[in-house]
Amino acid sequence: MYVGRDMSELDQTPKHEWKDAELLYFHHAFQQIMPFLNEEGHAEYVEVVKEIKARGGLSRREADYTHGTDIQYD
Repeated sequence: MYVGRDMSELDQTPKHEWKDAELLYFHHAFQQIMPFLNEEGHAEYVEVVKEIKARGGLSRREADYTHGTDIQYD
């Protein structure tokens, strides 16, 4: 289960201040509800994707003995 700031709080926060896990979680959530998004929701999704691209994608650069290379948001 996602534990973090909800969309009402994040909507007031610039995307560059979002944590990687928040971007990843809401990217996945938007993908799931894409057929039902209105224009405003789609614009929000596009901003999330742009921020992910600006960060060079969302994956850990290297694995260690406790973590893989995927960011866990759950």
